[in-house]
Amino acid sequence: MELRKDPITQSWVILGQREGVAEAPEQCPFEPAKVDKIPAILTWPASGLWQVRVIPHPEPLYHVEGDPGRLAEGMYDKMGALGAHEVVVETPQHDRRLSQLSDEEIERVLWVWASRIADLKKDARFKYISVFKNQGALAGEEWPHSHSQVTATIFVPRRIKYELSSSHEWFKDKERCIFCDMVRQEEKLGKRIVDVQGDYYALCPYASRVPYEIWLLHRRHNHTFEQPRPGSNRRQLAALLGRVLRRLEKVAPAYHLVLHTSPSTMNKKGEMAGYWKTLADDYHWHIEILPILEKRSKSYSIKEVYFNAELPEQAASNLRSLDPNS
Repeated sequence: MELRKDPITQSWVILGQREGVAEAPEQCPFEPAKVDKIPAILTWPASGLWQVRVIPHPEPLYHVEGDPGRLAEGMYDKMGALGAHEVVVETPQHDRRLSQLSDEEIERVLWVWASRIADLKKDARFKYISVFKNQGALAGEEWPHSHSQVTATIFVPRRIKYELSSSHEWFKDKERCIFCDMVRQEEKLGKRIVDVQGDYYALCPYASRVPYEIWLLHRRHNHTFEQPRPGSNRRQLAALLGRVLRRLEKVAPAYHLVLHTSPSTMNKKGEMAGYWKTLADDYHWHIEILPILEKRSKSYSIKEVYFNAELPEQAASNLRSLDPNS
């Protein structure tokens, strides 16, 4: 595996074949009897029968060992696929999706996500920690057992760089967080709000890329998911996420879920890099959910201009009308 950088778009691309890729197993590899034989990175609870378990990805895209080996090929840049790739087994029960877990069980999953982000950020080599979930065959789900994945990379993904840059420019101009401004406006208008739980909001963004795209945001400012601000209640987020997913699965059971949080701010000397000095003020963690429908909206432009036939106002109204408990 190696990483190559597109000098025009600034995107990093993973090239190479996964080692040891095998056909889909006849039995679920995450049944407790099987997964218990794999050394755990983290379990909740720490002893006894586990409810959430983190293990190394069996076919990782990134490897912790080694050196990035940054090289130039003329004008091009490449490096080794240094990083981490983990699987979060969200429940020992094979036939339960994340949406079917209780609020308490979903809160455990969120706690594990936060714990892995915090731990991986201690490694100064890693610049960004991603948490994502692909549910359903249309989303490229690797195993039918409910799971999510954590990756640590030695670069910041392009989409996150765009967000960081836009957030920084907005703050530099207005001295306000762009996400906080968005939440306040959406709260005032109400027509794109899907659901609310305490200080957490679920909404269909103004420029939704795909039908029924949903973002989950905290009403109060916080740039980092793994360090909740005083007074925040992760159980509220768990309850909201569960209801949103149950609503969404009635119209689109397959989806991508991605947690966007702040990058690692430490350089190799353990000091905060200067270009992150306003990060705590200008960025805002959030969760993005992109459903995948049979008739997918497509991008018809290399500039990533999306066509979405479902207005977010109508999508939010449709989702609000669905009973998450039926």
